[in-house]
Amino acid sequence: MKNRFAFQPRYFLFWLLFFGVGRALFLGYQHGAAAQLSIGTLLATFGYGLRLDASAAAYVSVLPFLLFVGASVLPQLPIGRIVGAYSVVIGAFLAFLMVADLELYRAWGFRLDDTPLQYLNSPGEMAASAGSAPLPLLLALLALLALGGRWLYKKVVGAVAPQPAWFGRGRAVLASLLYAALLVVPLRGGTQQIPVNQSDVYFSRIPFANHAALNAPWNLMSALVLRAEEKPLAPFMPDSTARRLVAGLYPAAVGQPVPADSTAPILQEPRPNVLFIILESFTGKLVGSVGGEKGVTPTLDSLARTGVLFNSIFAAGDRSQKGLVSLLSGYPNQPTTSIIKFPRKTEHLPHLCRTLMAAGYHSGYYYGGELAFANMKSYLQTAGYEHLTERADFAAAQQNSKWGAHDGVLFDRVLQDLRTQPQPFFVTAFTLSSHEPFDVPMKTKFPGTSETDLFRNSVYYTDYTLGQFLRAARQQPWYAHTLLVLVADHGHPLPGHSANQSPAKFHIPLLLAGGALRPESRGQVITALGSQTDVAATLLQQLGLPATPYVWSRNLLAVHPTPFAFYTFNNGFGAVSPAGAVTFDNVSRHTWERDVNVTDAQVKLGQALEQVSLEDFARR
Repeated sequence: MKNRFAFQPRYFLFWLLFFGVGRALFLGYQHGAAAQLSIGTLLATFGYGLRLDASAAAYVSVLPFLLFVGASVLPQLPIGRIVGAYSVVIGAFLAFLMVADLELYRAWGFRLDDTPLQYLNSPGEMAASAGSAPLPLLLALLALLALGGRWLYKKVVGAVAPQPAWFGRGRAVLASLLYAALLVVPLRGGTQQIPVNQSDVYFSRIPFANHAALNAPWNLMSALVLRAEEKPLAPFMPDSTARRLVAGLYPAAVGQPVPADSTAPILQEPRPNVLFIILESFTGKLVGSVGGEKGVTPTLDSLARTGVLFNSIFAAGDRSQKGLVSLLSGYPNQPTTSIIKFPRKTEHLPHLCRTLMAAGYHSGYYYGGELAFANMKSYLQTAGYEHLTERADFAAAQQNSKWGAHDGVLFDRVLQDLRTQPQPFFVTAFTLSSHEPFDVPMKTKFPGTSETDLFRNSVYYTDYTLGQFLRAARQQPWYAHTLLVLVADHGHPLPGHSANQSPAKFHIPLLLAGGALRPESRGQVITALGSQTDVAATLLQQLGLPATPYVWSRNLLAVHPTPFAFYTFNNGFGAVSPAGAVTFDNVSRHTWERDVNVTDAQVKLGQALEQVSLEDFARR
């Protein structure tokens, strides 16, 4: 190669092509599933997979690119031999991973992650698992991939040309540094706000198509990083004891029969539309109808007088992505990680969208920000939403927020689309304007420039735009046949700077409203304690649909509910009962705060819930 400084981009291109070949090999090996995909979808696996391929190629290229910087200072450094040896070793390792992934996917149904590490301490089980693998075929494919990679390397990369005498060391160093700096873009998957993750390649409602778009080595490295976050929790008690205690609240979660109970119907038709609105950071401290400040959420407070208000609901966690899973899948949160980061696990969670679509509902999801944030897109894509609307679907002029399109813009799009939305529909809208930095496009309602003042104004803005949306929606024919579900994704430390574990931080509003409510049901206030995870079962019971898969969800409108709420914060949990609240720190293994009437039995129940739910999480 005559031009030394073309080596680095060619080197990056080689790895990009190498991973593309690996994807073609994967599709060929899984030919039965691949044959079910259209030509367009097959090609899309390469197009959508390009971002993860580029990220993986950039990680592999970092060391050689830095070595080129050193070789520019020391031209006598045998850079060609060093990079060549590095490429052979890395290429062989990656080829092994990609070939192992072929058979692991056939046997397990998910791409290579850290699961095989679970068998390192049990080689017998590992050997048994690999016993049916076609080893000769896999070895042949490994050799083919390695030899093909060697040929591709020679064709695309070739040898390193000597540094030209006329090109000074300083210029050479700058050129090499520039190439190395440019790797930052593919490393993070582009220049967007959110670094690349699995969500960016989930493009289809067909799981296999999404799996094919993944890059197996990248997926493994991501799983290893997440594994470091997933710190195992030492058990508080014997499993049998924990399961017995949990059975009192969530019998189905431990395989026990669910006692029969009745519920009063609040809907005047069996299959109304469901408009599920998730309100960013709507803490109960700012919602007057649930005991918060007056005047900040006049729309919600007005709806509460004509709807069904639940005033003792607690968020299951403290992040948007955690609230999303709790609300739509009825699944509890984890204290040191979140299940939404593990697409392989979330694919097996129940989901309201999937359940309602099976009952004939049409669906859509709306968010003004980027759905790639915290892997939300992969979770929503596998749930089966018929269309997803996110930041990229709004005009640049409408994206007047750090996070994306403001809530007024979001509600306008929802209103526009619902005019032609087939019914019955299940539409989810997630607001964002009340997220930090609280910059909203409205005249200041509450004076002051403190963070609390800005937050209060942002909540008021979202509530105001919700009111505008509902006034227009009431004029639409679909509204009379629609149930509104309005609930916060999580609470907030403000106002008052509540402690991280404080129950006040987790107290949120939940409200059922809309034209589908029975007249005699309007104005009810349900005071029973409950959690975000209970919304799914409550909704499905009213629709007359089975909630059996939602084993961590309870019907809040049952005649004989058990009042209890459980939530997690960073490495701890909170448990709330009519006797009061207790918070527990997993690190010190001691209670943090405890109301005077809280018994030891309540503490043990909270420990049992955390222990059993984390066991469930680990198994998925």
